Amino acid sequence: MEQVDLPGIGVRYDLVTSSGRRVGVVAHRSGRRDLVVFDPQDPDSCTEQIELTDVEAEALAEILGVSLMLGRLADLHDQAAGVWTEQVSLPADSPYAGRPLGDARIRTRTGASVVAVLRDSGVIPSPGPDFGFTPGDVLLVVGTRTGLDAVTRVLADG
Repeated sequence: MEQVDLPGIGVRYDLVTSSGRRVGVVAHRSGRRDLVVFDPQDPDSCTEQIELTDVEAEALAEILGVSLMLGRLADLHDQAAGVWTEQVSLPADSPYAGRPLGDARIRTRTGASVVAVLRDSGVIPSPGPDFGFTPGDVLLVVGTRTGLDAVTRVLADG
């Protein structure tokens, strides 16, 4: 991204794409915005200039923002392949009912992490090792499939 002051006019923001094309936005002092496309053979020559209303500029920004966000979410999903989130209920007869989370040593024993506990229609985020379990708690756990299965066994059998 390159910023160019345009004396008496405003500021031009230019972006050179990975394919070498130059596009930009001229932000006029008056508030007007123009979308500009430069000649690929002469990057100093503008071939297209499109004036955008406030509504059009907002719509374009929203489209680009949503598209970027969706792309980043897809990348995150690809990076997190093999990591799952699951709700695991604490059985009423669990050996950990009434005991602190730290006693179960869930992360050490399973590699999975308890990131929240759902209790009586409320959420307790990031419970610490002193957090006391109550029968009926639902743990939100993140880990591998093997780790999540191990959490269920630990809570049931000790």
